[in-house]
Amino acid sequence: MLNWKLTLAYDGTDFHGWQIQPGLITIQGELAAAIERVTGEWMLPHGSGRTDAGVHARAQVASFELSAPIPPENLLRALNRTLPSAIRVLAAEHTDPGFHARHSVRAKTYEYRIFRGEICPPWLARYVYALNWPLDVEKMQQAAIIVVGEHDFTSFAASDPDLANRQANLDSPPDNVRTIYSSCWKEEADLLIYRVRGNGFLHHMVRNLVGTFLDVGRGHIEPGDITTILNSRSRSAAGATAPPSGLFLDSVEY
Repeated sequence: MLNWKLTLAYDGTDFHGWQIQPGLITIQGELAAAIERVTGEWMLPHGSGRTDAGVHARAQVASFELSAPIPPENLLRALNRTLPSAIRVLAAEHTDPGFHARHSVRAKTYEYRIFRGEICPPWLARYVYALNWPLDVEKMQQAAIIVVGEHDFTSFAASDPDLANRQANLDSPPDNVRTIYSSCWKEEADLLIYRVRGNGFLHHMVRNLVGTFLDVGRGHIEPGDITTILNSRSRSAAGATAPPSGLFLDSVEY
């Protein structure tokens, strides 16, 4: 068996996220089906993370094992011929037996894009959050810096109604501590872009951070309130979840 590493880009608009789900079109499901069509082997590729429905990727990473002795360049070409046009394999390579797309991750970078112009062009609409409210970007930048470092990000994790049931069988609370290496906003013409790099991210974490930073930009809360929100460890203390259309998994580091 050979261990494979694929680097993928996709437009997540029309997919129900990465993870395979019965009766729904997902990135993982489409990739697994394409691999089976090309090699005759059914397996489920592991991704570096589970992007949500509507979220995009510039460099998602997947790993899996195959017995078929197919050259990497042939697998790349064959997969791109059979995959939907919204999913492209950018690179295919053999990798060490111990490599795992999720467990071997050292850091990830996400990018969130907000279009601030009056009219969002249709060719951008699938890939941005169109929002032309007045925003204090300087205060948003101050707020973004506060989350750098190691914190418990429970307040920015998606509410999980099944958590209580799962925790009843565990001796310790969930580990929602993550380390953020960089967090910043930048402006490019009509785009306001948030980039964040960390050792891991919770479900909806980036979109909840963006939604809260937008509350800062609109003057609903102050930058310093981010510390209070973090310390509260309560999802209700943070802002709304930003739409998925503006979010990209930008890169994964190993």
